[in-house]
Amino acid sequence: MASRKSALLFCLLLLGMPCAILSQQPTQSAAVQVADAASKDSTSHTTSLLQERNPRYILQPGDSFDVSFELSPEFNQSLTIQPDGYVTLRGVGDVHVAGETVPQLNQTIRTAYGKVLNDPIISILLKDFEKPYFTVDGQVAKPGKYDLRGGMTVTQALAVAGGTLASAKHSQVLLFRRAGEGWVEARILNVKKMMKEGNLNEDMQIRPGDMVFVPKNVLSKIDRYMPSTNVGTYMRPY
Repeated sequence: MASRKSALLFCLLLLGMPCAILSQQPTQSAAVQVADAASKDSTSHTTSLLQERNPRYILQPGDSFDVSFELSPEFNQSLTIQPDGYVTLRGVGDVHVAGETVPQLNQTIRTAYGKVLNDPIISILLKDFEKPYFTVDGQVAKPGKYDLRGGMTVTQALAVAGGTLASAKHSQVLLFRRAGEGWVEARILNVKKMMKEGNLNEDMQIRPGDMVFVPKNVLSKIDRYMPSTNVGTYMRPY
């Protein structure tokens, strides 16, 4: 239990945001432990966020897409989201779209053109966007940001990063996954046990945006040395 508490504290310090540590058994119904649950409503809301799966892609500056108007092709256009999150729509002007999903973007553009067109029918095709990726950090040979191509598990991600170092604590590998606005889900995986027994049933699939962190074998003591503020300065700028 002490090591789990230390891992939870490390998760909070490392990412600087609310976090929940879930069971090591991904197939079982996990009891969510919220670090700073102020009330039942807060806990219920967090549980709902952690249950969110298959999230839609979120548009961000630099992404580009085509907009096609079925009945008004003269408004067809290719757009790139500017650094401030806006795009300039032909005949309409600037509209903020960063942070939206494609369905939300569709509705935003339809609403914007509703001022000049009667119930426009549009389709959107993403052209250039951030490719799926994952990061591996901590006690591995080649920490960094890697493209996620096809199915990949945590042990495979560690292999892509050059394998773990002798100083790694294989029994407490952390998998961080964003679970909603301002929340991160964390799972503790006993990779040492998996590899020793040759049983990879608990070897979780990597999802876009996941971070695998391999701690030192002194993780249980790290809360005595990590500062409570500005922890982000310790992270590698990938």
